[in-house]
Amino acid sequence: MLQLSTGHIIKESDVSWQAVRSQGAGGQNVNKVATAVHLRFDIKNSSLPDDFKQRLMRKADKRITKDGVIVIKSQSHRTQEANRQAALQRLQEILEAAAIRPKKRIATRPTKSSQRKRLEQKSQRSQTKSLRKAIRPDD
Repeated sequence: MLQLSTGHIIKESDVSWQAVRSQGAGGQNVNKVATAVHLRFDIKNSSLPDDFKQRLMRKADKRITKDGVIVIKSQSHRTQEANRQAALQRLQEILEAAAIRPKKRIATRPTKSSQRKRLEQKSQRSQTKSLRKAIRPDD
């Protein structure tokens, strides 16, 4: 069970695990023991609120598939249990980041002063560029 800071609880049944062999060098042990872990969390079938799910689906994260499944591979530790904890920690970080509701933007208008300054800068720039043009003699 995973508790988020927002009070939401992720059940063990929402998370699926698969033990796989780790990559890279490691001697004889790496060829015999499946210590790496694949964690899969299906966003659509989870018990999270709908707005939470939508924010998760909109995230640009390579660990989230098009089908709405978060896939995390952990293989940095020597034991399967440590890799499980590391994968759960990463899942919690993803979910915590999506739990924050973005602030709504309040539409504002530019002030009269800022509009006037912008137009003055434009005319100044225009004048600078016009002075760079080649001078043509009167025909």
